[in-house]
Amino acid sequence: MLRTADLFLIAADVEPAAAAEAGSNWILLLTVFVLAVFVGVEIITKIPPTLHTPLMSGSNAISGITLIGAVLAAGADSYWLANLLGFVAVVLATVNVVGGFLVTHRMLGMFRRKD
Repeated sequence: MLRTADLFLIAADVEPAAAAEAGSNWILLLTVFVLAVFVGVEIITKIPPTLHTPLMSGSNAISGITLIGAVLAAGADSYWLANLLGFVAVVLATVNVVGGFLVTHRMLGMFRRKD
């Protein structure tokens, strides 16, 4: 019966020592991702609704940086799974940036004079 590590070695076609290092890096990256999700949820739930829209417009720059990183990940010459996850990241980051600009546009419309 094949273990997950054996499947990784077959798919990656790498030496066992390099695969062990990559496996530990994978666990580290997954741990950082899970912790970032928890911190993000905690931060977002603590923001009062009156500050949400101005902070949303400010976070568009951060989403733009995320979009650049996602494009780099999607276009990298690596495994198909990394390319697939990069494509999903591009789609989600684009939705986030466009939604942020729409919310900002609506917020600025609230301050226009009524004719």
